[in-house]
Amino acid sequence: MTYYYSPAGGLPPQTELTTDRAVFTEAYAVLPRGTMRDIVTSQLPFWENTRLWVLARPLSGFAETFSQYIVEVAPGGGSDKPETDPGAEAVLFVVEGNLSLTVAGEKHELEPGGYAFLPPAADWTVRNTSDRKVVFHFFRKAYERVEGIDLPEAFVTNEIDVEGHAMPDTEGRWKTQRFADPLDVRHDMHVNIVTFEPGGVIPFPETHVMEHGLYVLEGKAVYLLNKDWVEVQEGDFMWLRSFCPQACYAGGPGRFRYLLYKDVNRHPKLPRQLL
Repeated sequence: MTYYYSPAGGLPPQTELTTDRAVFTEAYAVLPRGTMRDIVTSQLPFWENTRLWVLARPLSGFAETFSQYIVEVAPGGGSDKPETDPGAEAVLFVVEGNLSLTVAGEKHELEPGGYAFLPPAADWTVRNTSDRKVVFHFFRKAYERVEGIDLPEAFVTNEIDVEGHAMPDTEGRWKTQRFADPLDVRHDMHVNIVTFEPGGVIPFPETHVMEHGLYVLEGKAVYLLNKDWVEVQEGDFMWLRSFCPQACYAGGPGRFRYLLYKDVNRHPKLPRQLL
């Protein structure tokens, strides 16, 4: 069974040092797993027996296109009205427990590794019908409609059913599982899983227009963020604005895996001057 890290909450003891790896800069932010404590959880309208950690939200001049939460639902909890914005699309990815998802009247049971894409205005609900908590990632983005391009359909899968594609000239040390076809321009965001085997690297500083959210599901590595090499481990979250240089070295001993958000397949929005 595939392993995924999920936060436990709680509070550190009064004897623990305050110093940690959390950082927020003009180009990137790192939220180490130790920042995800009980006192920084949030609630949402129309959700019962649920709490969440907000990892990312749109900020002017920083990452502007998405929000990302880690949602923890207690037994019996969930929502019959999970999304209040009819223009928002979503991706759900389960890391612990079992989530009952109903989309347009069709019920799905999402186990760890379960993945769901939900287009804007989709009719969906979620419930925890088990006797233990369920934890999942919840990505939201305002869908960018294009005249003449249809909306993508909802779909549900599991990562074990999604093939990993090796990046060129990496001998399989760096693979990406793509849940949506990258050539399907109906999709304006991708949420993928990237895996590095021990010794795998991103061998150049990627510098591109796409914003990123990276949540480490498993393992540890050193990651280049702008000018800084930062140690990261499972449970950490990295938030990169557009054009922030990035690279990676996965030194082991085990594999290094993260859940990756990026915005894709649309013209950058241009400013409009007032007449």
